[in-house]
Amino acid sequence: MLPLTDSDQQLLLRLAREALVESVRSGRLSEIEKPAGAPEEKCGAFVTLHKLGQLRGCVGYIESPRPLFQTVRECAMAAALHDGRFDPVEPEELPFLHLEISVLSPLEDVRPQQIETGRHGLLISRGVQRGLLLPQVAVEWKWDRETFLDETCRKAGLPEDEWRRGARIQAFTAQVFAESPATAGSRHGAA
Repeated sequence: MLPLTDSDQQLLLRLAREALVESVRSGRLSEIEKPAGAPEEKCGAFVTLHKLGQLRGCVGYIESPRPLFQTVRECAMAAALHDGRFDPVEPEELPFLHLEISVLSPLEDVRPQQIETGRHGLLISRGVQRGLLLPQVAVEWKWDRETFLDETCRKAGLPEDEWRRGARIQAFTAQVFAESPATAGSRHGAA
């Protein structure tokens, strides 16, 4: 993951908003040509939707074989329509949705004591079970390192202390950026 410039971030937010609006209104996402200057790196990314401060959807890829601009568009659509924790977003909700994008670094195997809450996201796995939490989750919930590890195990469907008993622990960092609240729902016909 290379650092994204402010203009890269604004372009990705615009593409995500356009994909969100299109997919909610039509149920699909059209192919687009690569926009001038769009980041083409192939890396993981997540798109998180908040509605009036509450989580409304979050879907992403730990790694992606597609260019970042395409990954972000797909994640925006999936967060709106395919996050199994929520009903699909309805068109009348669009003005109230706020987009956040997290662009992930490659995963690294780590020991528990290496984890820095607020800096690292976690992927914990054992067998086919795995759970991922983004770095900002630990900050939002004011978790310490052990609670973050426990909660990531829980997300994987594992016992909370499985990280102490040999589960694989991988960490990543993320460049996180979001729409400004003033522009979130008013752009691209969302209002």
